[in-house]
Amino acid sequence: MSVGDSTNHELVGLLYRDHRAWLLAWLRKSLHCPQRAEDLSQDTFVRLLGRPDLHAPREPRALLATIARGLLIDHFRRSALERTYLEELAHLPEDLHPSPEDQALALDALRQVDRLLGQLSAKARAAFLYNRLDGMGHAEIAERLGVSVSRVRQYLAQGLRQCYIALYGEPL
Repeated sequence: MSVGDSTNHELVGLLYRDHRAWLLAWLRKSLHCPQRAEDLSQDTFVRLLGRPDLHAPREPRALLATIARGLLIDHFRRSALERTYLEELAHLPEDLHPSPEDQALALDALRQVDRLLGQLSAKARAAFLYNRLDGMGHAEIAERLGVSVSRVRQYLAQGLRQCYIALYGEPL
C-alpha cells in the first residue's frame, strides 16, 4: 500500500466515523429497506476508497450525498428494469419461462446495457431506444427530438458503440 493509499484510507475512516450515521439516516428517508440503505451507505464509502486523488472535502456531507444520490439513482434504475423484465416475463406461458439462471443472466445483461446507455446524452439515448425498441426511422426521431437527421445518425452510432463495448469491450 502506497502512502497515498494510506492517506485515503485514513481520510475515509474519518469521514466514516464522523458522517456514517448521518448518511445512513439520509438514505433511509429515500428507501423503505434499512438493509438496502446500509448497503448503499457502505458502497458510498467504498467509492471514496477507490478515488486516487481524494482530499479532505470542505463539505463532506455534500460529497457523501452526491455519491449516495448517484448510487440511489442506479439502484432505482436497476429495480425498475428488473420489475419491467419480470412483468413482461409474467405475460409468457410458464413453459416458455427461462430458467432462473437464464433469468439472472438476462437481467445482468440488461443492467450492463442500461449502464452503458446511461453514459449517453439524454437525446442520444432516446434516439437509440426509439430506433431499436419502437422501430422509428431517422426522420421521425429527428422530428420528435428536434434535431437533424444527421444528428440522429450520430446518436445511433453512439448507441451502437456502447452496445459494441457491452459485447466485446472497448475497441482498440
